[in-house]
Amino acid sequence: MENINYERIGLASDHAGYELKEFIRIFLDKKGVPYIDYGTYTTESTNYAVFGHKLAEAIEKGEVSRGIAVCGSGNGINMTMNRYKDIRSALCWNEEITWLARAHNDANVLALPGRFLSLDLVEKIVELFFNTPFEGGRHKERIDAI
Repeated sequence: MENINYERIGLASDHAGYELKEFIRIFLDKKGVPYIDYGTYTTESTNYAVFGHKLAEAIEKGEVSRGIAVCGSGNGINMTMNRYKDIRSALCWNEEITWLARAHNDANVLALPGRFLSLDLVEKIVELFFNTPFEGGRHKERIDAI
């Protein structure tokens, strides 16, 4: 298993992503990765946008370097995050998409569909996301065009 090499990470979820976010918190604790949890803190029905905004603002303020955002499908919280100028949130559901999100798109938020991933796959995706460097080059020009 690789080490996650990164600064403090921000976490956010709605009620549908809460259990997966809790699993990720435990996983990060085991790896010794510092994080800030921006909620939600229960499975009580809530609005993904509230927590997506909190995480996006924290990244833009420099409180955390990158983030992991989870909702049921991953779409709602991903769309919320991408409303921010400095956020490149990528909805990832397998290893290849995750690698491309980092290597080609320099994604700084990993959005996950909480209702659709196995825990083993989530561990692989999280490690891959935080250990894949951005390739730069022609991809940098594309990022700048966004």
